[in-house]
Amino acid sequence: QLVESGGGLVQPGGSLTLSCQASGFTLDDYFIGWFRQAPGKGREGVSCISISGLRTVYLDSAKGRFTISRDAAQKTVYLQMNNLKREDTGVYYCAADLGLYPRICEVIFEEGRPKYRGQGTQVTVSS
Repeated sequence: QLVESGGGLVQPGGSLTLSCQASGFTLDDYFIGWFRQAPGKGREGVSCISISGLRTVYLDSAKGRFTISRDAAQKTVYLQMNNLKREDTGVYYCAADLGLYPRICEVIFEEGRPKYRGQGTQVTVSS
């Protein structure tokens, strides 16, 4: 399974770094995506990173503010979030799956699709 951490309460303009770690399988072997879900809204894909780490995809509103990366030595995928806005509030989940790039980064967030998914970490952006 996947375990997310790093969420919390932050003021608008602040920063958070989310982490995603795996237990029971090797994170390095999978595409990893971050998606979020706000109250009363559907899933929204935020970012995705390839197995090599060389290819990344971002939600338009996250470009220039969020950075996804993976550290093989730490067996962790990170989502660095800067200049956070109120609309970034939600539960953030990481997901792991296999497929062909770039299609996999479009479908990894779909209900029932990811091979593995974490329980989520709450991010609240509020003053």
